Parts: sequence; structure tokens; C-alpha cells
Amino acid sequence: MDELTAAQEAGCAPGEGGGWPVLAIERTRKGSLVDQIVSAITAMVARRELRIGTKMPSVRQFAKCNGVSTFTVVESYDRLVTLGLLSSRRGSGYFVARQDVPATLLPQPLHPAPVHIDALTPELYSGVSEALPVGAGWLPPELYGEDTILDAVRQAMRIPANRLRGYGHPLGFPTLRQHMAAVLSDELYPVEPEQILLTHGATHAFDLVLRTLTKPGDTVLVEDPGYSNLLSLIRHHGCIPVGIPRGANGLDMAVLAEQARLHSPKLMFVNTVLQNPLGTSLTHAQAHRLLALAEQFDFWLVEDDIYRELTPRGEASLAAMDGLRRVIRVGSFSKTLSPVLRVGSISASGSLLPELLRVKMLAGLTTSEINERAVFHAVTARPYKRMVEKLVSQLEESRARSTENLAAAGLRPLAQARGGMFVSAGWEQAPTPELNGKTIADLALKSGILLSPGEFFMLRPCASIWFRFNAAYSDSAQLRQFLQSVQPR
Repeated sequence: MDELTAAQEAGCAPGEGGGWPVLAIERTRKGSLVDQIVSAITAMVARRELRIGTKMPSVRQFAKCNGVSTFTVVESYDRLVTLGLLSSRRGSGYFVARQDVPATLLPQPLHPAPVHIDALTPELYSGVSEALPVGAGWLPPELYGEDTILDAVRQAMRIPANRLRGYGHPLGFPTLRQHMAAVLSDELYPVEPEQILLTHGATHAFDLVLRTLTKPGDTVLVEDPGYSNLLSLIRHHGCIPVGIPRGANGLDMAVLAEQARLHSPKLMFVNTVLQNPLGTSLTHAQAHRLLALAEQFDFWLVEDDIYRELTPRGEASLAAMDGLRRVIRVGSFSKTLSPVLRVGSISASGSLLPELLRVKMLAGLTTSEINERAVFHAVTARPYKRMVEKLVSQLEESRARSTENLAAAGLRPLAQARGGMFVSAGWEQAPTPELNGKTIADLALKSGILLSPGEFFMLRPCASIWFRFNAAYSDSAQLRQFLQSVQPR
């Protein structure tokens, strides 16, 4: 059934009888669905398509017509009321309140894309640019389960008045930590709530670990390629990142042993499952070998485990194998809930956790209890497990379509992703000063596309021209046409 037929059956297609038109909402376009709805209705008022006194569709009807959640419609209508374009009458609904639309309210590009891009370009994280975020690390809001998340945020805002005193518990919201301890103990490894420290996302957790366990001049091992922000963070702390090659078959253990022998590292950061940017996972044998090397050369392992919920149960877990003796596990809810909530976690031994807590308090006292309450309400809601299962299925379909789209432009995957949201792919041609990942990414900006070139993720020089693609945004004719236009010949 096509979109117009579905709209006609819902009683929302345009017509002489005053039917409500279906808006041209683009789910792969940048800017939230709310932004698009507000802009579209504002433009309709400005063009006199909606006149003063016109009654808007009910929230439920608008949601059904346009295939969005009722929460999205409520937020859109509330914003239009705030702008003065709609008025709300109790028991009657929403009505157009004015005909003149100031120029400042007319649809404008949210934020122009930057001229050049690097690993810390704000547009890769903010979600406000109009450019297609092919290189971003976040998903479209509708994939997260908007209704569940917005309902959780509303519940969190009903915080008891007596909790408005103080800064919140330094370890983080106790009820969420208790829930996490129960889930982790059931699925991975035994852990007590007092061994869990909540953070402002995974990057904050990495920062706390580096502040606690390293000093300037220390060597820190990282995967190469690996998480781009982590490399900058390690350098910011005055430490020396040393890359361990990671490819389709996992980590190069021979290089790891040699580098550990040469540099006596303090710690190593590693993605066990669904590694960013390759999407691969370590085998159980590789994980055991990694633990043995950490024991032999006496360094900590920081397990970046933020993609665990997107992979089947039974995959290797360093924390489960080690029992948090030498492993520090970092988790996050940003890949299954909205990253705007900014809630991550550290699980560590009972002897290490107090020092991590002390550093957290020195650096920022506590984290947001309201955000942590929202996460608790979301992950304990009945639809959550079903929402994650649906997300995994949608990402699988997106990766398949994206891989086909990229192949049409001559790009091949660097590795077979085990799951998750990323596909890293490129051309075999070696980069040159004139044609490389960064120069192509800068050209992409001019075409309204945000790319993340391989150079962002590597300590070694790139041997080929490749990019990390977000599968949720990469099944795009706009992207395919651009890549075909710049494809090395």
C-alpha cells in the first residue's frame, strides 16, 4: 500500500472536502520530526493554506495521517502554541491563531554544515545540521522508540519534592544501579550496585578512568582503527596512544604482545563486541588471549561495551571472563535510548570503585538524577525488550541495504559486521594528498553530507580510502550519487 492510499484510508488525504494533507516528512533528513512538522505548518500558515480559526486535526488523527507518534504531535503543537501560530482551547482542540508569520519564524536551515570536517566537528554529534549524517554515531529518533522514551522523561520529571535537595547520590540514582546490577548479574557476571558508577555517557567514563589510572607520559593501548574521540582524549591527558591493529579477524595479538613488552602500558581500551568502526566482535579464544596478555604484562583492560544490547547473548565478555579483577566495564544507554539522556556507567572492582568515585566528585560532583530516572523508567517499561529486538532487526535490514548502496558506488566493506549500526567500507585505491578520505569528506559537506573518513579512527596512515557509514542513513540516493561522482578511477 503506498503512502497516498494509506492516507486516504485514514481520512487524511487532501481533497475538496477540506481533508488534512499528508506532510512530506523525510525520516532520513536532518532535524527531528518535530522540527519538520513545525516548519511545514508554519509554511502553510504563511502561504495562507491555513487561515485564522482553522481547526487542526486532533493529535491522534494527525499522528495516524503522518505515521508519527502522538508524543511527537503533542510536542509539535505545543511549540506552535509557544510561537503564537496555534491556540489551544480546552475540550475543543487546536486552532490557527494568526495569519502573519514573522520572517524569523519561516523555515530556515537549522545550522549550515561546516566547511571542513574533523573528528570533533560538532555536527557529527549535535543532530541539528541539515546535512545527511552518514558519519554520525546516533540513530534517527523513531528507531529508538519515541513513545517509550518520552513517556519515561515525563515520569522522571515527577521527581519527589524531597529529591530536589542536594546533588543526588554520587554513585548515581540507586534504583537504576540496582536494576543494572540485577540484569548484569543475570546475563553476564555477578556485580553489586555499589560496584556501578553512573556517568554522563561513555566518554565521561573513559575520562574518569584516565584521570584515575594514568599520568602524563603513560602508554595507553588502543585498537587501530578505533573510537576517534578516545584518541583525542588520551592525548589530552598527556598519555601516549599506541595502536594495536584490528581487522576482520580481530586484534593482532602478536603486535599486542610486542607493544606491551616494549611500552609497559597502564591500560588498554577495547570494544569486545560490535567494534566501532568495524562492527566486528572478538571470539572467545581472542578474549581469553587478551586477558592472558593483560595479566602477563600487568595492565588494565577497559572494556567499551556500549553495543552489548545490540548483539545476541553468548558473545565474548571480558568482564564476565575476568570477574572485574583486571577489567573495567563501560556501558551506555545511548545506542538503545536517545543519546540526549547522556547516561553511561562504569563497573569495577570493589577496591577500584571508591577511587573512581572520588575522581568523579572532584571533576563534577554528581550526575543528573533526572536523566538517570528517565533511563530507569525506559528500561523497566514493558515495551523496552521488544523495542530493542525491533531495533536490532531494523539495523540488520539497514546494513544490508546500505551495503548494496555502497557497492553500487564501488565501495567494499573492510570487514563483515556482526551487527550494530556501522558499516566501514571504501575503495582499494591508496590515498594521495589530493584524493583521500578527508578531502572527500570536505567535498561531501558541500553536497550536504557528513562523512567520517578512516583517518578519524586510525593512528597508522590509511592504506586505502574508506569511511565509517551509519547504516540508518546510508541507504540514500543522495549518498550513492555523491560517492559515484568522486569514485577513484
